[in-house]
Amino acid sequence: MQRLDAVEIQETFYKPVRTERAKKWRRLAPREFRFCVKASQFITHEASSPTYRRSGRTIPAADRGAYGGFRDTPRVREGWEATQAVAEALEASAIVFQAPSSFGPSDANRAALYRFFESIRTSSVKVIELRGPWAVHVVERICEDLGLVHAVDPFEREPATYGLAYFRLPGSPPGPAMHRYTYADADLARLDSICREYDDAYVLFNNLTMNSDARRFLDVVRDAGGTKPPARE
Repeated sequence: MQRLDAVEIQETFYKPVRTERAKKWRRLAPREFRFCVKASQFITHEASSPTYRRSGRTIPAADRGAYGGFRDTPRVREGWEATQAVAEALEASAIVFQAPSSFGPSDANRAALYRFFESIRTSSVKVIELRGPWAVHVVERICEDLGLVHAVDPFEREPATYGLAYFRLPGSPPGPAMHRYTYADADLARLDSICREYDDAYVLFNNLTMNSDARRFLDVVRDAGGTKPPARE
């Protein structure tokens, strides 16, 4: 926190985080520091996802269909309530909903997105990462209708929304070595140029060298006279 401007909390994706812990994080951070919260996997991911191994919960077979997919179920609402509680404790500037690649652009999934986001209330910016084969114009319409910011890897695609950018960087190029990739100086210079096309930008690194890459990127931004807030996950 001493050198970075923001952080995306990953633990909230896997299982609920106690609000007392979140309030402690907020107290220890500078007032201008930005917390972003990754929404619970109970909202976004099916119970068959391997990420549930870290959920700390045994899910009966009969209850598996109640998780994920932005469904209108008590389990999804439980995930949202846990996410919302931590976001409020942290005074989070953004909540990130990362859909799995299996969540494609079907009519049922679009309806689920509208039903879910029209039912929730938060003062945090709502960020959506749709990793399936969604057409840009479809994502743009969904984000416009629901007041969402489109999260992307800027080295892979452009976001469908404007003004505020939310960039998530898992490493490059995609493949088995992706998260082990350390961003080169040329990558960071290009990233800085991309960020300058937006009014404001979050830059969240999620590779193994995320801490050093985020600090190096912050140096690039400051050397260029910018104020864009990089961060690490």
